[in-house]
Amino acid sequence: MICIEHAKAAFNKFIQQFDVNDPKISLKIRHTYCVMDACEYLAKEMNLDKTNYDLAVLIGLLHDIGRFEQLARFNSYDDNLICHAKCGIEVLFDQGHIRDFIETDKYDHIIYHAIKNHSAYAIAPGLSEQELLHAQIIRDADKLDNYRVKRDDTIEALLDMSAEELGTYEISEHIFEIFASHKTILKNDRKTPMDMWVSYLALLFDFNYAPSFKYILEYDYINAIVNRIPYTNPETSKKMDKIRKIAIEYCLKHQ
Repeated sequence: MICIEHAKAAFNKFIQQFDVNDPKISLKIRHTYCVMDACEYLAKEMNLDKTNYDLAVLIGLLHDIGRFEQLARFNSYDDNLICHAKCGIEVLFDQGHIRDFIETDKYDHIIYHAIKNHSAYAIAPGLSEQELLHAQIIRDADKLDNYRVKRDDTIEALLDMSAEELGTYEISEHIFEIFASHKTILKNDRKTPMDMWVSYLALLFDFNYAPSFKYILEYDYINAIVNRIPYTNPETSKKMDKIRKIAIEYCLKHQ
């Protein structure tokens, strides 16, 4: 009932209406497939049955489809202009494109809630067990690829400054305390560029499943992200050493 190859062909057809050579578009195409791969990894590690396995992979493919509509409307990926999850819901369910990817409507409610909740600060209450499962899987997979992006993309592209400049900034004491308390960091709490860098690492405190921590450790993302920056600010260097230790110990404990 769920054919991933059919869905991938439909996705490739869907994105042809956009300029696939545009760096913003190509970035999201790559992200889509990397998240889909992460969903497949989690589904395997969790020993999901075939239906839920295929659903997890399909949701990974569709989770950011609203990004393309968002860019077409605003030439921006700023969710302050319009929420890309909301755009995804509009494209798939209001415009009816969900049937391009899967013939049956049996799983629409699961796909709907997974996409709606994938980028929210917290999952909305009231979901069924299966809806919650897939909302949590896509949230984990999306964050896992966020780690890849922070490891691989240029600091200039991520923060509009060089790695050398980033390393001169302080980490706010409040941000360090939040991290040390094993909590994610709200946008409004960040005061410095280094606060933002730390907030990326703090995403791991919102992971739901043990395989996600295993994935982080397998790819050595914590060390890779911490080591990217030359910390010329002595206090920042000390705090980042502590943050590295906290993050790795947390992953080891929860894998």
